[in-house]
Amino acid sequence: MKVGAIIAAAGFGRRMKADRPKQLLALNGTPIIIHTIRKFDVSSVIDYIIVTAPRDSVEEVRDLVKSAGFKKSIVVVEGGERRQDSVASGLNHLQSGTDIVAVHDGVRPFVSIDDIENAVRQAERTGAAVLGVPIVETVKQVEKDVIESTLTREHLVLAQTPQVFRTEILKEAFDRARKDEYYGTDESSLVERLGRPVAIVRGSERNIKITRPTDLTLARAFLEEEKAEAKARP
Repeated sequence: MKVGAIIAAAGFGRRMKADRPKQLLALNGTPIIIHTIRKFDVSSVIDYIIVTAPRDSVEEVRDLVKSAGFKKSIVVVEGGERRQDSVASGLNHLQSGTDIVAVHDGVRPFVSIDDIENAVRQAERTGAAVLGVPIVETVKQVEKDVIESTLTREHLVLAQTPQVFRTEILKEAFDRARKDEYYGTDESSLVERLGRPVAIVRGSERNIKITRPTDLTLARAFLEEEKAEAKARP
């Protein structure tokens, strides 16, 4: 089984209120995107990696990847205006014979190796799998700032990445979305439109998406936790 990872890192992230793409911001001296790539570089189930980067940052990201000394084949390509366009660009660069595709956010550097591998194995069995965590807060449905109903959270999860699919399923989903001029919020939503079942694999609350300035504070704490855990291993 040949597995390729597409790391979507072509957005700018205006909610971060920074003067450069958030995936290139330093986290303890290392760009966030490099922290993220490392997880897939060491995963035993990932064969190669494609990184989609902003048009103006492609060469910078290539230089960062080259200097990081990763072991696996990593190709940096130009992304698109929206996430879906960027992942489509990544799909166009898949290696021949790729059976499984794992799509991951470039600003989720704390995904665990176990979660990556569990999602890939589930997708191998069922065709499609997404990491997710249960919602613990009460969720309200609102219309014009007025609560309409309270949703049953037992049936709700927060979707994370990687989202993993058999290659032919994901390509079919993207082809259908392109023909319909449909843009979804994630890859799973495109596959769901095909009527395909998507399995949920339990993720981790630590697998955050770094989006706002306050997320960087939490990210630094998680990074220290990872370092401590690595030192404690025999």
